[in-house]
Amino acid sequence: MLEILTLFWIFFKIGLFTFGGGYAMIPLIQAEMVGRGYIDYELMVDFIGISESTPGPLAVNMATFIGMNQYGLIGAFATTLGVVLPSFIIISLIAAFGSKALDSLWFKRAFLGLRPVVIGLIVGVSVTLAIRSFLPNTILNERTFDLSSFRFEGLIILVIIALLKFIWKIPPIRLILIAAVLGILINLVSPL
Repeated sequence: MLEILTLFWIFFKIGLFTFGGGYAMIPLIQAEMVGRGYIDYELMVDFIGISESTPGPLAVNMATFIGMNQYGLIGAFATTLGVVLPSFIIISLIAAFGSKALDSLWFKRAFLGLRPVVIGLIVGVSVTLAIRSFLPNTILNERTFDLSSFRFEGLIILVIIALLKFIWKIPPIRLILIAAVLGILINLVSPL
């Protein structure tokens, strides 16, 4: 029971200190979940892919998957409640006190400082995920880059999806489905 409460508290803190949405939460999840040995980095990346491909907010989906992975339904409930409760409390307080808090100079200044941090966290996650996706044997903490393990399949999918997104403006749901089909087809030809 203590471990479930610990997971709740970890995700409560993550939910409380995450500004900028689910992607800004990933470094916190990595530090807390991978850093403490609850999950490994590869499983976290898989959870990101699953969370992004299933309905619902990324943060809630990741919390639910991690909780379920650790302690089944009770773990999923604890982590999900932990990650959404801070937002519920904060939104309730804002609703209770009206928009005066949002219009205050201190609030505006605080968010001016938070925006660059959120962007930095998202860029950091993106770069880390890209490196680990294309160079799976690379260990960033040890600064060892193994170029012999380069996964060109992932790069091919990335280029195709980028072209479909930016040139032909394909909607995200279709891009997810196309990427899944491309992954299956490419790996039929060249298995992992």
